[in-house]
Amino acid sequence: MILHLRQFSAVDHSVVNTIAVAAFSEYRDHYTDWPTVALRIGEMAALADSGEIIVAEHAGQVVGAVAYLGPSSPKADFFEPGWAVMRLLVVSPAARGLGVGKALAQACLMRAREDAATVFALHTSTMMQVALPMYERMGFTYLRLAPSIHGVAYGVYIKPLNQERTI
Repeated sequence: MILHLRQFSAVDHSVVNTIAVAAFSEYRDHYTDWPTVALRIGEMAALADSGEIIVAEHAGQVVGAVAYLGPSSPKADFFEPGWAVMRLLVVSPAARGLGVGKALAQACLMRAREDAATVFALHTSTMMQVALPMYERMGFTYLRLAPSIHGVAYGVYIKPLNQERTI
């Protein structure tokens, strides 16, 4: 499979938001207020205002996206201010299993290294039975609880970058 990663542009706005909601829809029954969660996730493109969004294309179609917030970007209080952070890694359900998620995560890690970040962080839930094991295989470890989101427990996971040379 040929996957092309690139920076988000204004024309990606609606497709990124649509993919974000589609990617999380399988978890709708876990949240106590899915309509509110879907509305918030459906505004993923707004993360471009405080960070960078990287999109993945396959065969000319956007199939995934992730938001990267560098060490100096504003971020949620449960992250340390100097960390680089990945938010809302989403893959279209039709493109799952093609390595899109891993490619997007690796692009964020590369960007964090370029920014001289010493820690890269994300928050996720144990209900994410594909994403969480992928992050763990990539070297992320659980650090602490993050605030729950509408009844779903989340945790902060980190990956130290200060001694690494390659992904």
